Amino acid sequence: MREHLLNAALSAAERGWHVFPLRPGAKRPALHGEASCTRTGICEAGHRKWEQRATTDPDRIRATWSAGPFNVGVATGPSGLLVVDLDVPKDKSNSSADAPCGAATFGALCERTGHAVPATYRTRTASGGEHLYFTAPAGVRLGNTAGSLGPLVDTRAWGGYVVAPGSTTPAGAYTVTDDTAPTVLPAWLLRLLESPPAPRPVAAFVCPTVSGSRAATAALERECRAVVGAPEGAGNITLNRSAFKVGRFVAWGDIARHVVEEAFQAAGETRGLTAAECRATIRSALDSSLRKARPRNAA
Repeated sequence: MREHLLNAALSAAERGWHVFPLRPGAKRPALHGEASCTRTGICEAGHRKWEQRATTDPDRIRATWSAGPFNVGVATGPSGLLVVDLDVPKDKSNSSADAPCGAATFGALCERTGHAVPATYRTRTASGGEHLYFTAPAGVRLGNTAGSLGPLVDTRAWGGYVVAPGSTTPAGAYTVTDDTAPTVLPAWLLRLLESPPAPRPVAAFVCPTVSGSRAATAALERECRAVVGAPEGAGNITLNRSAFKVGRFVAWGDIARHVVEEAFQAAGETRGLTAAECRATIRSALDSSLRKARPRNAA
């Protein structure tokens, strides 16, 4: 394993990516922190953090990985990279177990902006998410973001790092799924990162006239309005949760499924989601809700 991880570190360095050791089997840096720094050696002039110590020097890499089976961290800023981190839902509760993953959210963002999902160097993370590697544009210094492009869509640049392929954690391994050379960050994506979209005013929404029990129709109208008024970047996940909640009334026979689907489709499109992502999210949420619905007397 030590030889495997050394090769992973050297392979990343050959691409010009600056690497540093992570704790064996983990994602945290294996370097000492500022509080325990002795101000000797490489830190003689002052404590040097992982981003400053990341290197492409093969001799330093061999010396480091000869000391232990360290996972490999890639410091994105010094490497001239911006990595889009597409995560998967971590909350396993009924209402979010089938929430859209970061890849689905990013795909919907590309669709809304009229672009295809970029083809570039891509890895699969131990948790089942994805990392999309892009070359940062010359003369632009980007930082990290968390959710500004959408739920479960983060980015890593200066001040950030990603776990390199070849590394492993108890959840699994990091592997390359597309060995295409990283492409330059698309201009449309750069614009979004430099100037996140301003909050969109809530459009007027009139819930369609529906038939069903009083409780079911009240719940449907309430949840449709929750979708329309969802915070920026949370429209899709709110649609998923709201449709899941109303699904129990479908399971109990209080309201027809097609009625619920049509109402949420209207609410989602009013919110600014695409017709395709609305249909997919509503279908997934209702299917999940129907599978998991408890009997009325146990709810």
